[in-house]
Amino acid sequence: MAEPHRAWTAAAARTELRVATTPEQIATAGERLCMAPAALAAAVVEPAGRVLLDDAGSAVLLRRGWADDGAAEAVIVSRAGVPLDHPAVLATAAGWGCERVRHQLTGRTVAVPPPSATAPLVDRFRSLAARADTRVETAVALARDVGRVHTKDDGSLVVAADEAAHAAAVDVLAELGLTVLSEERRDQAVPSGMPWIVLDPLDGTGNFAAGLPPWAFSVALVSDGRPVAGLVADLSSGRRWVGAEGRGAQRDDVPVSPRAGGTVVAPSAPSHDSVLVPSTARRVRVTGCTAVDLCLVADGSAAAWHDVDRSGSHVYDAAAGLAILLAAGGVALTANGDPLVLEPQAHGRIRFVAAPDDASARYLLDALS
Repeated sequence: MAEPHRAWTAAAARTELRVATTPEQIATAGERLCMAPAALAAAVVEPAGRVLLDDAGSAVLLRRGWADDGAAEAVIVSRAGVPLDHPAVLATAAGWGCERVRHQLTGRTVAVPPPSATAPLVDRFRSLAARADTRVETAVALARDVGRVHTKDDGSLVVAADEAAHAAAVDVLAELGLTVLSEERRDQAVPSGMPWIVLDPLDGTGNFAAGLPPWAFSVALVSDGRPVAGLVADLSSGRRWVGAEGRGAQRDDVPVSPRAGGTVVAPSAPSHDSVLVPSTARRVRVTGCTAVDLCLVADGSAAAWHDVDRSGSHVYDAAAGLAILLAAGGVALTANGDPLVLEPQAHGRIRFVAAPDDASARYLLDALS
C-alpha cells in the first residue's frame, strides 16, 4: 500500500510526536495513515511497535526488527508528515537499541547517532544500556539450550545464556570507561568517588531455564551510592523500563509513576517457609525476577515489594529496578527505615522495602516487623 502523500517540511520535523495510547489517538493516527485502527492496535500493546502522532496532523507507525546483516532497526511501516530523521523517531530507535531507521517502502536508512562524547554521563549510559540490551537479547536467544545447566553454591542456576549475556553487555558498556560489576564476575575495586555500573545479564535464570516468564536484563549507573539511571528489559515479553534521576521513568516510552493498591510482589519464599505480607494485601505475586518486580512497583502495577523477611537481595538484582523506582517517584527504605545506599559490591546483599511513597514504605515496615 502506498503511504499517504504529504509534504515533509522543516516545520513538520519540529512537531512534538508522542506515543499513542488511547483509542481516540489510535483512531486519529489511523485516519492520517489511511489505516484501520485495528491495523494499529497491536502496536499499542506490543513493545516492538509504536504509533506516534502530534497535534499538527502527523503520524508514524514504527516496528522494531533486525536486518539481514543482524543490525537492529526501527522500521517505518507508514508515515504522514514525519521524516526519517525526526527527533522522536530517532529517540524511539535509540530507546530500542537500534543502529538505524529504515523506511520499509523505499529501503532508505538513516543512522541513529550516539550522544556526543561531551554529553552528560547519564545520556551516554542510557544510550549504551539500550544497545547492550539489544545485544543481550540476541545473545540469549542464540544461547538457548546450549550447554549444561549447573548450580551455584547459593543454589541459583547458571546456564550458557548467562555468560553469553554478560559478554554481550560488557562489550558495549566498556565504552564508558567505568568499572562494571556483574553477577557473572567477582567484584572489582571501584576507584573512590567514581560512578560505577552494575548489571545482571540474565535476572530470573531459573525462570528462563523453565521457560516460565519473566526473565530480564538489567543495568544501572550508580553514583555516590545512588542508582541514578537504570534500564530493565523483560526479555520474555520485550517490555522495557527506563529511568534517570530528575528525568522520570518510562515503560515502553510512556511515563509511569507508582500508586497505592492492594497487590504486593515478593521474591521467592525462603526454603520451607512463607512470605510475609501486610494484612491489607489483597493479592500477592511472586515472579522470580527482582528487577521486573521493582519495575512493577515503579509503574503502578503493584503497590509494594519487600525482602525483609529473608537474607536480602544482591545489589546486581535490585540496582536497575531501584533506579527506575526512584526516578518514578517511589521510595526504597532499608529494614531499619533508612534511605537505601548502594555499596560497590555487586554480590553484596541488601534488605529493603519498595513502595509508592515514604508513608507507605514505613507502614509496610511496621506491618512486617
